[in-house]
Amino acid sequence: MGKPLKQIKLGAFLMQTGHHIAAWRHPEAQADAGTNFAHYADLARRAEAAKFDAIFFADSVGVRSSHLPFLARTARADQLEPLTVLPALAALTERIGLIATASSTFNEPYNLARKFATLDLISGGRAGWNLVTSSSEAEAQNFNFEQHPAHNERYERAAEFHDVVVGLWESWGENALLRDKASGIFYDTEKLRVLNHKGKHFSVRGPLNVARSPQGRPVVVQAGASEAGRDLAGRTAEVIFVAHQTFDDARSFYSDIKDRVQRHGREADDVKIMPGIFPVVGRTLAEAEEKFEKLQSLIDPVVGVSLLSNMIGADLSGYPVDGPLPDLPATNGGKSRQQLLADLAHRDNLTIRELYLRISGARGHQQVVGTPSQIADQLQQWFEEGGADGFNIMSPWLPGGLDDFIEDVLPELRRRGLFRTEYEGRTLRENLGLKQPRGLL
Repeated sequence: MGKPLKQIKLGAFLMQTGHHIAAWRHPEAQADAGTNFAHYADLARRAEAAKFDAIFFADSVGVRSSHLPFLARTARADQLEPLTVLPALAALTERIGLIATASSTFNEPYNLARKFATLDLISGGRAGWNLVTSSSEAEAQNFNFEQHPAHNERYERAAEFHDVVVGLWESWGENALLRDKASGIFYDTEKLRVLNHKGKHFSVRGPLNVARSPQGRPVVVQAGASEAGRDLAGRTAEVIFVAHQTFDDARSFYSDIKDRVQRHGREADDVKIMPGIFPVVGRTLAEAEEKFEKLQSLIDPVVGVSLLSNMIGADLSGYPVDGPLPDLPATNGGKSRQQLLADLAHRDNLTIRELYLRISGARGHQQVVGTPSQIADQLQQWFEEGGADGFNIMSPWLPGGLDDFIEDVLPELRRRGLFRTEYEGRTLRENLGLKQPRGLL
């Protein structure tokens, strides 16, 4: 493969003890990671030293499962709230981006805009907001709902929510805050914009009481792959985190999103598409496979079936674990993930047990078990042949899985000219190669 004109963008997806569902049982894992700030501080410093573009925190405003046997056997019941954690990490880092998930279904635009704008200022322009609509009934029942709002309604609200948040971030023009002691003028009234938004879901006057950041405004990240999710992303997203099982799926999605972006009057490179990759690294293929099987051997069948049920939007506990995946009811949750898993089961003729074993690490994302060269080969192919602009690295366990990628795979990518040796700038936009918004004033 020839040397690329551009380089791969990389996010470090930090999920508690690691992405494998049994990661907390790994002898080298930090079992109390969910509520251990020192653990995240250490990971953030490691990722920044390795020149990752960003660290990423997923989030849920509810315990991820109501199935108690599942919760009793996983490290998924407790986690720190990311918009509290990231400002603290901002003080301990200088260049790496700080991206957190926050739901448009269970927040109000003004509060969310203010929190991310504050993080953006504290960090010197390194904040990113992962816009999600949420998908679980457990979350809905914490916010006065008996069940989750309908899929289309959530995305309709999310589109308006996004517009209000961005409008609030544009309250202040560049250099609006003069703070001129001699003249007594604190801000230029000509550079203040009052939003005065009145829509179906929100009525928000504005302006935001947080100034503009060095990168203009936080980067908007999305993860939806349904039709509604793709349409919203084509108009609004600047980074997309997505799950793909095959290169053909990745290339098809990449082409579709870039087309939608341009139909909305934007340039194709205004959005960076970064599929999740679950890499298990070994000096030899046999060593990598041994590492992976060690994790697989730690999966309790109750956990495996519950994990699959949660992800696929249907209770599978009453079906034979060594039988086929049954026909699934339509879900009001994550439609694209249900379809991805159903397609995987049917394509490879997997039983329920085989399917939960297949997704126990990557949870529907691409799983790569191999040597540094083999893993770099796949990343390079997807990057150079139209499947990705970068990748969200989902370490199998933490901190060891991230260390393996940093110490073994990154040198191989750098040898091929595929990844940076130094940061290009100080803001998340600069390092991702995204345009800085010039403001509406």
